[in-house]
Amino acid sequence: MARLMGASAESAFDEQWHRIRGQLRAEVGEPAFKSWLQPLTLANVDNGQVEIAVPTRFMRDWVMTHYADRIQALWSHENARIQSVVLTVSPSIHAAGSLAADDDAEEDLPEAANDTGNGAERTDDFGAPLDQRFTFDNFVVGKPNELAHAAARRVAEATEVTFNPLFLYGGVGLGKTHLMHAIAWHIRAVHPERVVLYMSAEKFMYQFIRALRFKDTVSFKEMFRSVDVLMIDDVQFISGKESTQEEFFHTFNALVDQKRQVVVSADKSPSDLEGMEERLRSRLGWGMVADIHPTTYELRLGILQAKAEQQRTPIPRKVLEFLAQRITSNVRELEGALTRLVAHAELVNRPITIESSQELLSDLLRASDRRVTIDDIQKRVAEHFNIRVSDMSSARRSRSVARPRQVAMFLAKQLTARSLPEIGRKFGGRDHTTVMHAVKRVEELCNTDQTFAEDIELLRRILQS
Repeated sequence: MARLMGASAESAFDEQWHRIRGQLRAEVGEPAFKSWLQPLTLANVDNGQVEIAVPTRFMRDWVMTHYADRIQALWSHENARIQSVVLTVSPSIHAAGSLAADDDAEEDLPEAANDTGNGAERTDDFGAPLDQRFTFDNFVVGKPNELAHAAARRVAEATEVTFNPLFLYGGVGLGKTHLMHAIAWHIRAVHPERVVLYMSAEKFMYQFIRALRFKDTVSFKEMFRSVDVLMIDDVQFISGKESTQEEFFHTFNALVDQKRQVVVSADKSPSDLEGMEERLRSRLGWGMVADIHPTTYELRLGILQAKAEQQRTPIPRKVLEFLAQRITSNVRELEGALTRLVAHAELVNRPITIESSQELLSDLLRASDRRVTIDDIQKRVAEHFNIRVSDMSSARRSRSVARPRQVAMFLAKQLTARSLPEIGRKFGGRDHTTVMHAVKRVEELCNTDQTFAEDIELLRRILQS
């Protein structure tokens, strides 16, 4: 790297960097510092810009996401002339040090990525952002979720791993993600030195595929296996993805062996996860498996009352009781209905009544009345075509199985609010393009085969009755 300052200036910057590192160590704690910040090396300072080198792309992106703003602030405090901090990837560095001595090193560095993202190409941030609303204080406990809540509390408050993993499962919108976020918030508040990584299984797969693409799997492994708490949401997404399952299996084992906490969620229990390797299902069931049952009327009413207390617009208890009685699918729709009522009342300046609620939520109430699940569809279609329900998720491709499977996918698209990827996962982890093909094929057959069209209409009426 070309030298752009004298020896005295270099020494001054080294001292400033040393003090900044000491402040970071004190703020984040020793474990997090060693994992993410100790490998950082001061590479250059020029024209108000500090260049810091990191050994891998993964570490660069992690530091940019979680620490770049703080590093920038500390540098500005140490030296008012510092305007920006840039992170560059230099595979040759292994430990923190001072300004690089090699005059030619800069030529070997990839294009820099700065903490503001200007003029830089970067990957998505690691992990997923935590929702500030999803804390234990905001979680309404009832009989359907009391076990899951107690288990989540135990994990969040424990100083040692009591059961590993914590596996939460239940239907859509019942509170799994809320509890996972609550665990992360609590640990970050009480033990800020612990490194917590929360992400969806889909994001885990994306990062793994990216590591394969850039031939950086070593850094991928190091990153995921150096955290104190790993939280993977919707693990059913990797069903049928053999390579991703293999990597997750080894990551899981490594963390458990190191007595690091793993928290996983899914829509089914480990033993019922289709398209998942047997050894992985077995590992997921090792620790505490806690299910979240569908909400009861009492729990739904309690959730609505808690949400209503946060609103500026008064909501009559009769309206809350009406919503709790009529919208039984999941908490998300329940909260969405309440939000719609409050917004409408504030916009038109009218009180909320049962009559206005019925009118404003007519679409949601109709959908709730005719609620059909993919499991219902698979069971009914299997009975109609005289096949086993398990054939819906099997790898069999014979026409006697493939056609009913396509019909079930078509009806799932027509009668549920599930997305194409979600439908595909319910059919043995199939891709969304497979669902699209099935829907198109059934539509074509309905247009050309009157008998087939009548069968589909009969199934639709039975499911909606």
